[in-house]
Amino acid sequence: MTNKNDSGWMCHNCRRPLQTAKVDIAYLGSAFPVELFQCTTCGLVLIPEELATGRMAEAEKILEDK
Repeated sequence: MTNKNDSGWMCHNCRRPLQTAKVDIAYLGSAFPVELFQCTTCGLVLIPEELATGRMAEAEKILEDK
């Protein structure tokens, strides 16, 4: 089991470990709460490729079709 504070990812700017946090992703006037890795110092958020090209692309298509 992975510790919430031990993601293995480091912030490029601060050189600190990223931690899981709830962040709001906004697109076309809609916001979606998602749990992602985030730097607690500068706020940088890691969006995994699968989320950006998979689920986000699907949500984008649904929103655009409305």
